[in-house]
Amino acid sequence: MVQALVEEGVEVVFGYPGGAIMPMYDALHVHGGALRHILARHEQGAAMAADGYARVTGRPGVCVATSGPGATNLVTGIAGAMLDSIPMVCITGQISGAFLGSDAFQETDIIGITAPITKWSYQITRAEEIPEVFAKAFHVARSGRPGPVLLDVAKDAQFASLDFRYRRRPPAPKPELDLDRVKEAARLLNEARRPCIFIGHGVLLSGAQKEVVALAEKTGIPVGSTLLGLSAFPPDHPLNAGMLGMHGNYGVNVLTNQADVILAVGMRFDDRVTGKLALYAKQAKVIHIEIDLAELDKNVRAAVALHADAKEALQELIRWVEPAKHSEWLTGFRHYDGLEFEAVVKNETTPAEGDIRMAEVVARLSEKTDGRAIVVSDVGQHQMAVARYYRFKRPNSHLSSGGLGAMGFGLPASIGAQLGAPDRQVVLIMGDGGFQMNIQELGVVAQERLPLKMILLNNGFLGMVRQWQEMFFEKRYSFTELSNPDFLKIAGAYGIAARRVAARAELAGALTEMLDADGPFLLEVVVEREANVFPMIAAGSAVDEMLLSMKP
Repeated sequence: MVQALVEEGVEVVFGYPGGAIMPMYDALHVHGGALRHILARHEQGAAMAADGYARVTGRPGVCVATSGPGATNLVTGIAGAMLDSIPMVCITGQISGAFLGSDAFQETDIIGITAPITKWSYQITRAEEIPEVFAKAFHVARSGRPGPVLLDVAKDAQFASLDFRYRRRPPAPKPELDLDRVKEAARLLNEARRPCIFIGHGVLLSGAQKEVVALAEKTGIPVGSTLLGLSAFPPDHPLNAGMLGMHGNYGVNVLTNQADVILAVGMRFDDRVTGKLALYAKQAKVIHIEIDLAELDKNVRAAVALHADAKEALQELIRWVEPAKHSEWLTGFRHYDGLEFEAVVKNETTPAEGDIRMAEVVARLSEKTDGRAIVVSDVGQHQMAVARYYRFKRPNSHLSSGGLGAMGFGLPASIGAQLGAPDRQVVLIMGDGGFQMNIQELGVVAQERLPLKMILLNNGFLGMVRQWQEMFFEKRYSFTELSNPDFLKIAGAYGIAARRVAARAELAGALTEMLDADGPFLLEVVVEREANVFPMIAAGSAVDEMLLSMKP
C-alpha cells in the first residue's frame, strides 16, 4: 500500500492510526521515507487537510484512517470534496475478512456509507488486489470531473504477501469536442446584445483562466464568478462583474434576468446562484460547458450543451466568436456597481465609527498582501466577506467549502494548503464558531512548525445563523450566542504566537505583525457582534427590493 502511493508520486499523507490500519502504519514507519505523514488530531481534520492540499497542488490528496469511528470521521471531508470536485484517495482499514458482516469491534460498512459521496469505493480483501485497485483509484480521482475515492482494506490483506508490480493509469481521455455545437455557441454569442459569461470552479480545475480572459476581451462580455470560481478572473479587469449568488454583487445578479445569452463554464447552477429555478433567467439562451455529463440540463436547460473540458472548449470557441463591444449593456453593470459602493462597500470596508467590521479586516489584508496570498476561509459571514473583499490576483488562491458549506473546514484545509504550497503565504480567516469545530488541529500547526497565519474574526455568535434569525425570525437568537474561551491562551498552550485586537487604530499594525512573523501566528480580531453581510439578494430570480436596498 505504501509502495503504491510512492509509485503514484504521493509526497504527503494525512492520517490517524488505529488497529485495523496498523499494518500500513508499520510500513510507513519502516519503508515510508519517501512519504511525509502528517498526524491529524481528528480524522475529519485529515480529510479536510487532504482536500486543501489537493486544491493548491492539483494532485490527489491522500488521507488514512482506521475502521469504524476512524472511517466514519472522514465522511464530512469526503462529502465536501465530492461536491467541490476535489481529487482525493481515502484509505481506511477494515476488520479481517473472516469477521466481515459479524458486527465485530469497530466494523462499519464504510463502502455503503460513502457510496453516494465518492466517485468510486472498493473493499480490498486480498493482497494481490492492491496494485490494480490503487492504480484505478488514482485514475478515477483524477479523471473527468475530479473527486474522492475510498479504498477499504481488510486487515488480513494488509498482513499478506504478494508479488508487487505496479502500473500507473493515466487520467481518462477528455470528452471529444463537438465542433458543430461550438459553432452554434459562437453564433449565439455573436448575435447576443446582452450576453454574460459565468465561470465556476471548473475553469480553475482545467487551467482555463487565460482562455476566459481572451474570450471576454474579444467579445466584450462581462464575467461573473461563482464562489469557487473566484481567482479565475482578474479582480481589476473592467469586464469583471463580481460574484454571483445571494451575497454576491448587485449588477451581475440583477442583470441575469435581462441577459439574452448566458455562457456558463465549469459551473453547475446550484441554488445559491439560481435562487428559485422557476424564475431563473427564463429569457436567456444558455450555453453550458461542463465536463460532467450529469450536470448538463440538470438544473437549467441549455440551448447548447457542450460536454467538454473547459480549456479545450474555450480555445475553440475563441476562434469562432467575432470581436464586439457591449458598451450600453456594460453601463448597467457599472450603474449597479456605483449603487453597491455607496450602499454597502464603503460602509463595510471603511466605516467611520463603531466596532471593527469583518469586511475592513479582509480589505486591509488584501492590501497588505497585494491580493497574492492563498486565502482559506471557513464557513459563515466571514466567508462571504473574504469572497467579496479580498482581491485575488493569483489563480487558485481561494479555498473554501462551497457545496457542503462545512464549518470547521478552514483550519485543517489551510494546513493542507500550507504543506502543498510551502513557499507561498497562506492566510486562514475563520469565525469563532468554525474555529472551535476543529481547534484541535492547532496541534498539527505547532508540531509541524507551519508558518500559517490565522485570523479569527470573533463576534461571539454563530454569525450567519444569527443574521437569518434577526431578519426572518424576529431576532429570536435561538442558541447562536457563544461563550468562548480565551483563544490567546489556547494558542499559547500550543506555543503559537497570538495577539488580540479590538480597536480599529491597532488593526493595521497587528496585521503587519502577523504577516511578518517567522512562524505560525493567531490574530484574534474582535468584530461587531450583530453586523450583517450585505447584499443579501435572491440571486438571479425575483430580486427582493427591500433586501436589495438595505443598508448595513
